[in-house]
Amino acid sequence: MKKLMIRWNIEKPWQLLIIFFVFSITGSSSIVIGRPILKLLGITLENLNAYIYYPIFCVLSFVFYQLFLVLYGWLFGQFKFFWAMEKKMLSRFGLTI
Repeated sequence: MKKLMIRWNIEKPWQLLIIFFVFSITGSSSIVIGRPILKLLGITLENLNAYIYYPIFCVLSFVFYQLFLVLYGWLFGQFKFFWAMEKKMLSRFGLTI
């Protein structure tokens, strides 16, 4: 934990716990929201090949993950950390904010 605190420039151990919590609920939320949205758009495994459905699902989940990461980070008082994380993550895909 000390290495992560140093690497992420975190001062208090409770901040690290909040960050872990935000990461966990963000992943779960993006999956839980992604499926109903695909169904609402009429994209299901019944009417679409799995080789097409799952990449669409992954892209949609990734988009929601990015949005929820910043939103939950803000709600839990760690916006500065997650905004920097978001910029770093998107820069790896060639996107800049």
